[in-house]
Parts: sequence; structure tokens; C-alpha cells
Amino acid sequence: MEIKRIFLCCGAGMSSGFLAQALRKAAKKKKVLVEVLATAESEVDSYIAKVDILLVAPHMKYVFDTLRQKAEENGVKMEIIPEDIYGEIDGEGLLDFVLEKLS
Repeated sequence: MEIKRIFLCCGAGMSSGFLAQALRKAAKKKKVLVEVLATAESEVDSYIAKVDILLVAPHMKYVFDTLRQKAEENGVKMEIIPEDIYGEIDGEGLLDFVLEKLS
């Protein structure tokens, strides 16, 4: 099984950190290999080339176009995290979302 490299991005990296922890726990439970990075939007340039998918917090829509361009330039998929998954810190829901987008 191939490892999925996932980058969660939010304004300051705090809320994405909680969601990343829930995602890791869900992946472990389902025996899916993941490498999860959660950080602030300001760090995207440092990590974008090293991931399979960039997930952006729903409140970050104002930088969506800029981040999408960076993702496309690096051959990385990009999605906005669904608000219900983000708000509930739903690691299992996010894992299912990621696996669907990467399939």
C-alpha cells in the first residue's frame, strides 16, 4: 500500500493540527498509511512539492485561487475541507474524503 502524503492548511496552523491528529488516528484504525502535515498558509511553499494533496480550511477560501495555482504548478491535488468535517474535527470523514479525491 502506498503512503498518502496529506497537507492540511489553515490560517495559523492551530485548528488544522487538531484535525491532523484525528486524521492520523482514523488512518491507523483503518490501516491506511498516511503522512500528515498541518501548518499555516504561510508555509505552503516549503512543503507543497512533497505532498499528494493540499487540503485547505473552509475559512481560507480567500486564498484558494493562489493556493490552487501553487498546487497545479507542483502536480498536487487541492481541495477545500468540507465545513462539516472541519467543524466536527472528523478524522474518519476527512480520511474518506481524501481517499476519494486521491483515487
